[in-house]
Amino acid sequence: MRIKAAVIGATGIAGQQVLAALDGHPDFEIAALAASERSAGKTFAEAISDPASGARRWYVAGGEPPQAALSLPVQDALSVDLNGIGIVFAAVESEAARELEPIYASRVPTVSTARPYRMEADIPLVIPGVNHDHVELIGEQRQRRGWRGFLVTLPNCTATGLAITLKPLAERFGVQAAVVTTMQGISGAGRDLAALDIVENVIPFIPREEERVRIETAKVLGKVSATGIVGHPLALSATCTRVPVLAGHTESVSVALARRATLDEVRVALEEFGREFAALGLFSAPRQMITVHRDPLRPQPRLDRDAERGMTTSVGRIRADEVLPNGVKYLLVSHNAAMGAGRGAVLMAEFLRHAGYLG
Repeated sequence: MRIKAAVIGATGIAGQQVLAALDGHPDFEIAALAASERSAGKTFAEAISDPASGARRWYVAGGEPPQAALSLPVQDALSVDLNGIGIVFAAVESEAARELEPIYASRVPTVSTARPYRMEADIPLVIPGVNHDHVELIGEQRQRRGWRGFLVTLPNCTATGLAITLKPLAERFGVQAAVVTTMQGISGAGRDLAALDIVENVIPFIPREEERVRIETAKVLGKVSATGIVGHPLALSATCTRVPVLAGHTESVSVALARRATLDEVRVALEEFGREFAALGLFSAPRQMITVHRDPLRPQPRLDRDAERGMTTSVGRIRADEVLPNGVKYLLVSHNAAMGAGRGAVLMAEFLRHAGYLG
């Protein structure tokens, strides 16, 4: 029997990505939608349509809104009816998430794409296939907060691709430091970025992004302890920029390994990473967590962001770094709205079901 799912923030970009990932899903059924007051009381079709022209504000490339969602009423996010709901996908803005997510998580298992609770000691910050063992915190979280449900968060989409590639290097060789420069797609800015600001331009600063990449990557790569997550001691320097690419984050990464490794050893570590997770056969999981390219012109966001439905992280130009000790450097492309948001949230729910945390 499929689990009934509620999508909060259903009319926004992240919520729409969740809906697209749930369309035709074998484990989950779209059963309830919620958004802000201005959308409440309308059907989903009405809420995403211009009343004058009928044009739909559907932002997911390559498809139409799920038929199962179009006729559903959009409820007010503050008072959504969760009776019979087995999983909540919370895809709302950060300020709203701070108020709303504890309301949902106190009753129902909740997966969040938002920031406010990511760094709480008892809240797992998880990339499926990377640190899914951190869901062990759920028991402590329920006991501490008295919740029947729980809250699991996904990291910042920029930290996602970085952490996915650092994890196998940390496991095989150890990592001591890393320097990353990001070239981020404009979809990561929501609908607020003015077109004339990004055309023929590179925006050299994204508020709070570099701090999030640094602290969230350390938590994802950390270890579960009796008091929460002990962050990885990796020293990380990040420079985050916005570039005129619709979707996909490109990142140039240099890593100081704890011990020397050949480039072939690095390639093998990346390519072999995540095979046990892929063997679980979860519906949204990629066959390869990391796809390694030998062509020096890859990866590119236009060519590689949609590989495996946007769920694999593409890596290329693996070479020695001449400055860092035991240094290697590479480029990666990660789909910020797929693995980094909507489809990643659904994969998280698939793992929670597999691990016995959902009914």
